Amino acid sequence: MSTETMQFAKNSQHMAELTAASMFASDAATRGLDMQIVHVAEGTASLSMVIRPDMLNGHKTCHGGYLFTLADSAFAFACNSRNQVTVAAGCSIEFLSPGREDDVITATATEQSLTGRTGIYDARLTNQHGQLIALFRGKSHKLNAEVVPGLVLQENAIPN
Repeated sequence: MSTETMQFAKNSQHMAELTAASMFASDAATRGLDMQIVHVAEGTASLSMVIRPDMLNGHKTCHGGYLFTLADSAFAFACNSRNQVTVAAGCSIEFLSPGREDDVITATATEQSLTGRTGIYDARLTNQHGQLIALFRGKSHKLNAEVVPGLVLQENAIPN
């Protein structure tokens, strides 16, 4: 690949931000639920979402599938932060407290292990009061592709 087709990230934080912006632009599910990226960095991401009336179940609490989706999105942004396409190999969630209408739920996913092509990420879901709502664990698998084709860290660029 020539340097003309490469895009350069200044550092790992810039890489995470550029990758997140690209992913968010093409992630209809995350955008459709009005999720917002709160923070992204190498191996970690926080996303938030307001619980809308159409997200409530028959008990008038947030349907667990929406909480799982929020955690899964935070997991995706965390494990793709190095611009390497990474997918879920498995996920689980433990619901600890209900989310309620108008709650702002934030999922913060953090890398626990990254070895070869596999990783483990834990996410904590909290409401606007800091109350723990759920705990999520995702296992990732790295593919041989880039989220943003040609995006490299400036320090890793090969001179002409």
